[in-house]
Amino acid sequence: MLEVETRNADPADVASINAIIRATYDVISGPTGKKRDWNRERALFYPGARLIPTASIPGRNDVDLQPQILDVEGYMARAEPLLRKLAFTKRRLPVVLKRFGRIAHMWSTYESRHNPDDAKPFMRGINSIQLFYDESRWWIVSIYWQHESSEHPIPEKYLETEG
Repeated sequence: MLEVETRNADPADVASINAIIRATYDVISGPTGKKRDWNRERALFYPGARLIPTASIPGRNDVDLQPQILDVEGYMARAEPLLRKLAFTKRRLPVVLKRFGRIAHMWSTYESRHNPDDAKPFMRGINSIQLFYDESRWWIVSIYWQHESSEHPIPEKYLETEG
């Protein structure tokens, strides 16, 4: 059943690398109490895909860092309680994109706000996203990320738009 759900993506969400990343950020963003569209989330990921946060406690950047290797269902179970009780908006900042054949890698700086009009983000970080193109659509194979902290500030070169 999961594989069937995974393959029912909105064609607009998976038509390009930018579209699938925008959809990924859109699914987890929303006001307090908004139910996230987890079927849409599932549809973006290749079967067996992994999401790998490095924070040992979700939503915190002051905790031990170690990879938390999750499948899509595990990520949703980890994120849902936090996203349900807090308004959360994730916005993509500059990216570095490399592509060869049917694979791509995106190094995406992001910032998170509780509300889109908040003056400052409460958290920033970098996503390392691996993608696959199957000749009909893009798939996310993995997302590995780390939040910024005082010990690990985001280097300026990852905050500037490539030009």
